[in-house]
Amino acid sequence: MTEKKKRKLAMPDTLIIVASVVLLVAILSWIIPSGTYDYQQMEINGRVRNVAINGTYHVIDKSEVTTTGFLGFFSVLYRGCVEAADVIFMILCCCGTFGVVVKTGAFHAGIGTILKKLKGREILLVPIIMMIFGLGGSVFGMASEFYGFYPLIVGLGVALGYDAMFGFAIIAVGEFVGFMGATLNPYTVGIAQTIAGVELYSGTVYRAICLVVFMVLSIAYVMWYGKKIRKNPGASVVLGEKNIHAFDRDELNEYKFTRQDALVLLDVVVVLVVLMFGLIKWGWDFPQLCGLFLLMSMIAAAICKWSPNKWCKEFIDSAKTAMWGCILTGIAKAITVVMQDAQIMDTVIYGLSNLLKNAPHALSAQFMLIVQTLINFFIPSATGQASATMPIMAQLADIIGVSRQTAVLAFQFGDGLSNIFWPTADIVIICGLGGISLQKWYKWFTPLFLILFAAQAVLLGIATMIGF
Repeated sequence: MTEKKKRKLAMPDTLIIVASVVLLVAILSWIIPSGTYDYQQMEINGRVRNVAINGTYHVIDKSEVTTTGFLGFFSVLYRGCVEAADVIFMILCCCGTFGVVVKTGAFHAGIGTILKKLKGREILLVPIIMMIFGLGGSVFGMASEFYGFYPLIVGLGVALGYDAMFGFAIIAVGEFVGFMGATLNPYTVGIAQTIAGVELYSGTVYRAICLVVFMVLSIAYVMWYGKKIRKNPGASVVLGEKNIHAFDRDELNEYKFTRQDALVLLDVVVVLVVLMFGLIKWGWDFPQLCGLFLLMSMIAAAICKWSPNKWCKEFIDSAKTAMWGCILTGIAKAITVVMQDAQIMDTVIYGLSNLLKNAPHALSAQFMLIVQTLINFFIPSATGQASATMPIMAQLADIIGVSRQTAVLAFQFGDGLSNIFWPTADIVIICGLGGISLQKWYKWFTPLFLILFAAQAVLLGIATMIGF
């Protein structure tokens, strides 16, 4: 009697997962009632934004909106890519730029020099790098500005003797946990406090304490994983998968740090400092970011005495590695397009906010966190979510006995952490950039997500008790 071999079920590709979410939302566009709030223009931190007016929600007949049918489902995939064109070009620009900088050898020489000096203490790089990216997200609201670093840090994780997921987690968790534990982030704290009528950047000390708690938990989890796979390589969640960004440790040891390398790295630092000031002081956005990055790559090429043709070749070759991430970004954007066509976003906000009114008083802040986390699936933009939800949540906070400051805290927690969980948010983009499959990421990150979510709930409870 012959035994039948059991066929192992293959996990669907990330592209299939995201497209399935588009299909699900397309079906929901026929089921969820359409509706909208009235919006008013408000100047916030020097920019005019459309802000929802609490109490103005009204239902719209389905005949007045566009629900997504059979052909519309396939068409909306194209429309998602068109709608995400600015993000897609920014990703290509970031990856092309940092690809050029990496190919100058400056990063290899710098990392090789650091590893030689650490001599077996390379694990110390983990908290340092995670805190650097975390502070960028927490203080300046930097997120997309770090996209170009993903191939580099993923490669570093492999060079340190761990795996691609370890390197990916260093930057992804560090960056977005910092964004979640925002202290002075103008895109979350600044906008939400302004809309809620809370003194701008008040409560910074408590938010800084929250940031420290989140970063300690995250760093400990990443280092625990690193020690686990160093002891048992078979425990790696990406075992057997070759990552396109892997660095060879022996190759790094061959590089010598030169004056040319120092000038290239100085070019990177100067551009990033100018970019931070531009984003915060002058209201810069993707156009200026891309312009600066292009300039940075050209200066790096000039320092290394490359010909214009060599710069073009290396830039294009590097940008090609981001194509998967760009396609995923466009498909993920299709989810938002479907919801906008059917006008169901505000219905979701209205329904969830009504649930808050009946929440147990002692758990009001925690329910607000759950609501904001769910809403981030539908509105993954921090500024968009603040503009759409904070007018409603600020008024609800008064009704359910939660301070508006705590409501802002619940918003930034709910928005920040789920950015690297919901497939409608940034995780799809950065997985594409890092060459990490979404399903492997969920396997690795879900336990940490639950740990951090529990920490959020506890910190919101403390905030309520101390009258934050």
